[in-house]
Amino acid sequence: MAIFSRSGVRLGNLIKKTSRLCYVSQHTAVNAPQYVTAGCEEPTGPILRTSIPGPESQKLTQELDQIQNAGSVQFFVDYAKSQGNYITDVDGNVLLDLFTQIASIPIGYNHPNLLQVMSQPENLSTFINRPALAVFPPKDWVRHLKNALLSVAPPGMHQVQTMACGACSIEHGQKAMFITHQRKKRGGLPPTQEELTSCLYNKEPGCPDLTVLSFSGAFHGRTMGALGITHSKWIHKLDFPTPDWPMATFPKLKYPLHENERENMEIENRSLDEVRERIEEYNKRGRPVVGCCIEPIQAEGGDNFASPRFFQELQKICKENEVVLLMDEVQTGCGSTGKFWAHEHFDLPEAPDIVAFSKKMLTGGFYYKEDLRPKEAFRIFNTWVGDSSKVLLLEAVINTIKKYNLLDNVKETGQYLQNGLHEMEKKFPHCVSNVRGLGTFCSVDFPDAAFRDGVIMKLRNRGVHAGACGDRSMRFRPTLIFQKHHADIFFDAFEKTLQESSQ
Repeated sequence: MAIFSRSGVRLGNLIKKTSRLCYVSQHTAVNAPQYVTAGCEEPTGPILRTSIPGPESQKLTQELDQIQNAGSVQFFVDYAKSQGNYITDVDGNVLLDLFTQIASIPIGYNHPNLLQVMSQPENLSTFINRPALAVFPPKDWVRHLKNALLSVAPPGMHQVQTMACGACSIEHGQKAMFITHQRKKRGGLPPTQEELTSCLYNKEPGCPDLTVLSFSGAFHGRTMGALGITHSKWIHKLDFPTPDWPMATFPKLKYPLHENERENMEIENRSLDEVRERIEEYNKRGRPVVGCCIEPIQAEGGDNFASPRFFQELQKICKENEVVLLMDEVQTGCGSTGKFWAHEHFDLPEAPDIVAFSKKMLTGGFYYKEDLRPKEAFRIFNTWVGDSSKVLLLEAVINTIKKYNLLDNVKETGQYLQNGLHEMEKKFPHCVSNVRGLGTFCSVDFPDAAFRDGVIMKLRNRGVHAGACGDRSMRFRPTLIFQKHHADIFFDAFEKTLQESSQ
């Protein structure tokens, strides 16, 4: 069987159930970029045996629901059979995965380079004996930190702290802000006895009333400190006590961008004015704003973008007010926008003060500037502060990204994906709107949530798995080895779904 791209160019014949990622146009196959192989094998396309969720998935969901709330389960997965860009469920359905475990699979399912890390005898003790890294790190820990995390550190950043997940990365990044602010307030002197005693009773001055500014639509995690700066959905926050911290409006840009430049600049200026006002308001109330936390692209909140100028001005405001700028790159980091870190698109005069990461980075953590480094041990701490086995895997991921030029692949495939989405927007203007993205980090809007959810379900039963975000958006979070022929498979299913949904 042969498949054709949207431009009509014949792609490589697909005659095996699995083959290497080398489906390129025949006229470019000889000089194909190195990244098209990426060392990974996968199915040639979706395979549907049942509706989704199938009977086995439904049975397992019912069993799980006897033990815990299983309302969020979409289907059960056979991870041993999932390969590359394809996820296989327990009923034997094979889906092209554009959501990838909520944006957390970097180079595909069961990538051989990662399997090799697991099989190397010298790595077994790291996987078996999870070290308490802050107290008893393994002998090769520094080497792996340098080869993995520090080799891709955001420009201008040389300090890193590992953590387990995105939420705790944000949580401990906030603690770094507070510690640094209070240390500067004391002029470098040790805390007073009153501070040492009062903090044990949640009282001032040991527990000062400090605040962190965040934005409407933000999502920074589900732990209590992270929830204080999260404003995306009620399901995240209802019934939980959260601090009264300042919030500014995140810009909601109008599309297409080139037709709305003046209005979008006004929208961003209003947001920046709010930032200044909130900082001044809370400082006057004796509740100083010591930090500002923002996503380069608001993901959970609906894939909301702002311009490089907005982030440049925001950093300027933070510098003027001695506010620590924390860039939450949990979902945007590790190359999905075409640069390793999304904030690199903004041409900031200097690095953010803190950059948090997780998801595709496989481990959590944050980079930080030297002045945010705690002076005392055990201030940024928990039993494991991350997982050394995940850093071993991350090292293999980074080597694969570099070897196969996967950031170039993301740029090229991302442009192809966005072009195709714009075609769909023109063909189905009453269904699809607001196409936007950087690299393969893309999304579209639909008339409402019900329409969006129906499209996602129909796509799934055509062999394509996508994700939702915001009030009415569908987001794309493919792997870094996602290719143009994968986009063609999606476009075929998407077009049929829109034709059916718009009738």
